[in-house]
Amino acid sequence: MSSASVAPAGFGPLLRQWRTARRMSQQQLAIESEVSTRHISYVENGKSSPSREMVLILASALDLPLRERNSLLSAAGFAPVYRESHLGAPEMLPVRHAFDTILAHHEPYPAIVLTRTWDLVNMNNAFARLFSLLFETPPVDPIVTRNVMHSLFHPGGVRPCVANWEEVAGILLDRLYRESIVELETSESRKLMDALLAYPGVSSRLREVDLAATPEVCITVKLKKNEIELEFFTTLTTLGTPMDVTAQELRIESYFPADEPTGEWLRKAAASAAN
Repeated sequence: MSSASVAPAGFGPLLRQWRTARRMSQQQLAIESEVSTRHISYVENGKSSPSREMVLILASALDLPLRERNSLLSAAGFAPVYRESHLGAPEMLPVRHAFDTILAHHEPYPAIVLTRTWDLVNMNNAFARLFSLLFETPPVDPIVTRNVMHSLFHPGGVRPCVANWEEVAGILLDRLYRESIVELETSESRKLMDALLAYPGVSSRLREVDLAATPEVCITVKLKKNEIELEFFTTLTTLGTPMDVTAQELRIESYFPADEPTGEWLRKAAASAAN
């Protein structure tokens, strides 16, 4: 076999890692990608080199995020297909406009835009008002204002204001763990989870994840600051089918009032800010 037909050294192991992470056998991947099991085996063992089209077919069958599809292409010796743009780039104007519109239309209820690692990208005015309520003075550690997960787990973050903190923390750690087990060992989700578990006062019970349980679709968050008590349920959404890495990885976390007193407080806060 000529050297031109042998796969780059990193492609086969990377493909195998992703297949294992997705808990798929070679046969299952072959069926999903409509190629022979023998070809999957040859590609993983470096005996055969995949075409650019085959790499994309396998990546699609594995349901890889766009960033990881680019990595798989690079490992196979091909240039990345999916663009990764800075959010401030001119070509991202439609994406920024879409997020800004969603945030504005969610008023007077809070909403934020997050990265895949839960860094805060943007917020609407309602979230800014809620943030001001919870933090009478700016947090000492800047990571509290930069990352939503760290803000929840950090003792100097919103953690003291979350009445059902253990419940919320458990659900979020469960979500992070589920994301990490379908990623590679070096995944950002796993790194973030390890950092959160290292904070003082995090119960050992939160380290136990029941994969047999059905994941929570919405999260109920109960906040208490002085005499004010607010209750929300939150949802995470993404853009439909973006072809840009950055756009795919951004999420919108929307807060909805779980009771009438919370809705009334939000409406009054918005009216007061407008006057």
